[in-house]
Amino acid sequence: MKPTRYWLNLLGLAALAVSLGVLVLTSFISSLWAESILRPARIAASGDLLRERGIPYQEVELTAKDGILLSAWYTPPQNGAVILIAHGYNDNRPETLHAMFAEHGYGALSWDFRAHGESGGDISTLGYFERLDVEAALEFALAQEGVEHVGAWGGSMGGATVILSAAEHPEIEAVVADSAFPSLEDVLRLNAPSRFLQPFVLFWGEWHSSAEVDDVNPEAAIGRISPGAVFIIDGWEGAAVALNSPYRLYDAANEPKEIWVEDGVPHLGMYARDPRRYEEKVVEFFNEFLLPHSP
Repeated sequence: MKPTRYWLNLLGLAALAVSLGVLVLTSFISSLWAESILRPARIAASGDLLRERGIPYQEVELTAKDGILLSAWYTPPQNGAVILIAHGYNDNRPETLHAMFAEHGYGALSWDFRAHGESGGDISTLGYFERLDVEAALEFALAQEGVEHVGAWGGSMGGATVILSAAEHPEIEAVVADSAFPSLEDVLRLNAPSRFLQPFVLFWGEWHSSAEVDDVNPEAAIGRISPGAVFIIDGWEGAAVALNSPYRLYDAANEPKEIWVEDGVPHLGMYARDPRRYEEKVVEFFNEFLLPHSP
């Protein structure tokens, strides 16, 4: 008969083998999940809406500091101010917003973020390297004739990114952030397949992208936008509630700041719920903080 120590050692080895197997499988699944997030599907914008509305625009190419080429549209301003338009994850340059600002006399510069639409790049970092894309758009806008002021509209990932960018570039004088997240870590933890996988997903996300998740923290950055103005917009449903997104961002911001939150509205759903009211509020905000006023 085998001694007890033999069976205990065998049991220990079996437990170790199972643990290693679980660890390898967990790591593999987390790596695949992280990579799927970093490589969104590409959706090309058509420009049909701009042509239907008679909005003049130029096809332009922006170059980020790391060499990524970004496909963009530019409409010159009639009032001296340009709005940078930053779309959300797994989306493309929003024609509706481009047209809305242009119809009110604003210049509009909308582009596809890296790894989206018709732009270059293979990996989306949900705000980390996308700051370079916003910086490229800002440099282009400031170099155009007749541009005296620059504001920015961003939705979801775009909202988070323009907050981060405006905190570092005071040339962006006013920001509208629609459905922005308070931190990338919060988003990844919330959307991980399970709580157990969360640390593995964060690790592999940084490994595959060379991005620092902790640096994508709009809540920590938004206070530095002041004296630039901030307008936080969000629909109070789903992730907005789970993360307390709009109120965390609003509380962290300094004056001047505004907030508009509606119950029962999904992510990025405020415009669709009431386009006219959305247009009025957003345009009024930019009018107040970007356009000169008579004394």
